[in-house]
Amino acid sequence: MPRNVLGTELVPCSYDPLTGYFRDGCCNTAADDVGSHVICAKVTAEFLEHSRQQGNDLSTPRPEMRFRGLQPGDRWCVCAARWRVAKAAGVAPPVVLECTHQKALDYVSLEDLRSHSLDAMR
Repeated sequence: MPRNVLGTELVPCSYDPLTGYFRDGCCNTAADDVGSHVICAKVTAEFLEHSRQQGNDLSTPRPEMRFRGLQPGDRWCVCAARWRVAKAAGVAPPVVLECTHQKALDYVSLEDLRSHSLDAMR
């Protein structure tokens, strides 16, 4: 049973849009998930623009990949290293701790995730 960063059972991040490395709604991961898509984030316009500038356009629809493009407010399983870079740039999106896979702790601290949690950002 996959665990989140709080040590409890991993909760789904989003079914609309359908997210996750396995497109199962959860930020599950596997050895072949090179990007470690393990942080459940509520994306912001600033994060989406930063991501686009870094070469990862998450806003543009890609129908051939069944991807409608993300809008601010969507939840999405983002790559842990990309989230860390966005944090350093001051544009890290808020995270949903219950939906963030424990593997994220290999890349960022629980303190950083807590300080950027949806609850902390309110």
